[in-house]
Amino acid sequence: MKQILWFRRDLRVEDSALLHYASGDVFPIFIFDKNILDKLPADDKRVTFIYNSVLSLKNQLQKIGLDLAIFHGDPQEIFASFKNDFDEVLCSCDFDSYAVKRDNKIASILPIQRFYDSFLIHPSNGLKKDGTPYKVFTPFYRNLMPLWDSDNIQEYITSENIQLYKYDFSNIPTLESLGFTIQKLPDFLYQTAEELISEFIPKLSNYQESRDYFYMNGTSNLAVHLRFGLISPKQLFNRIKKYPHSEFFIRELFWREFYNYILYYFPKSEYENFNGKEIIWNENEEYFKAWYEGKTGVPIIDAAMIHLNNTGLMHNRLRMIVASFLTKNLLLPWQWGEKYFAIKLLDYEASSNIGSWQWGASTGADSVPYFRVFNPYTQSAKFDKEGLFIKSVLKNLEEIESKLFHKENGVQSNLFLNYTNTIVNIKKSRQEAIEAFR
Repeated sequence: MKQILWFRRDLRVEDSALLHYASGDVFPIFIFDKNILDKLPADDKRVTFIYNSVLSLKNQLQKIGLDLAIFHGDPQEIFASFKNDFDEVLCSCDFDSYAVKRDNKIASILPIQRFYDSFLIHPSNGLKKDGTPYKVFTPFYRNLMPLWDSDNIQEYITSENIQLYKYDFSNIPTLESLGFTIQKLPDFLYQTAEELISEFIPKLSNYQESRDYFYMNGTSNLAVHLRFGLISPKQLFNRIKKYPHSEFFIRELFWREFYNYILYYFPKSEYENFNGKEIIWNENEEYFKAWYEGKTGVPIIDAAMIHLNNTGLMHNRLRMIVASFLTKNLLLPWQWGEKYFAIKLLDYEASSNIGSWQWGASTGADSVPYFRVFNPYTQSAKFDKEGLFIKSVLKNLEEIESKLFHKENGVQSNLFLNYTNTIVNIKKSRQEAIEAFR
């Protein structure tokens, strides 16, 4: 048996389904997919992170007597070149539309075994008694409580019945040859998942409350590592579950499961309103440009978007605020925001991003009621009273009284500042949104 082990979003050797189920001669590979990379800007920070992580995976594999061949190109062409040399391909599952189409093409070249190790459960294990999928999170979560109650979830152990396929593994493409420039990443992305977990455990006791305060570092910072598989969800579950006060964080892991589950059973929700609601969107491109450039005249919105553009990061509470503003106050399609986040977010996960945007737009599974519209001024006052986050991003507002951040046109009332006027009236636009959704 000769197998290609196609690493994709599982860049680790521990708890690896590929290494567990492999047998015989194995050929571990990673492909920098030109069909994906060609759509990204040269300064995309994710590519620097993935590149570093792939090199780290190569090093980890070498330590256990294996190696990693690194390719750049069209996966279909690469697999076609190995068609006569191997019996099958082992890879992890992915359910966004591009991944499904790509894998179907590869399956026509070589047989594929797909393994489910980017999430805790396969969607087929979370159905109702009548065999239909849940559309609401809480009963979905309760149905999986036996998993939550377990001491741990069994992790994969590397097979001992494997040997490395003979190949020249020395050819490593440079980041520049892929068409990208090396980017400075946030400091935590140079840490291992284990280091981040160790830093996060002392925060668990206050996590449920502190996670909402976006000026604080109360989150785990593990989303990017989880997205690209530097740690598996099983490993994270097992590490965190044994500590007091961990239930709320584990619940967040199950929201991740829920959104993947929804995309699996309702693939059209990647592009269409999940609940079938027909909304007459505004489609004002000038509003959209003001939103993504951080020029709306609303300090918390502008700071959040500028911070995203500069770093690729956005706190979950801020994601809810800017999503509500886009889809309700500006009445712009959630698909526009989802697509923009897909380009910018370092931790972009198709299922979670789509599910969260549909949640905020009141069009998704178990989403926020349409009449609930986040008031950005109330949100900034509640979760960043002193305006520490806003001032850290909008340097020209560092000397402004923080109370002005939480009042409509408050900053604009300062005659010595040239701060952009608000593009919509919050109260009026809220009422217009409620009528449109009603």
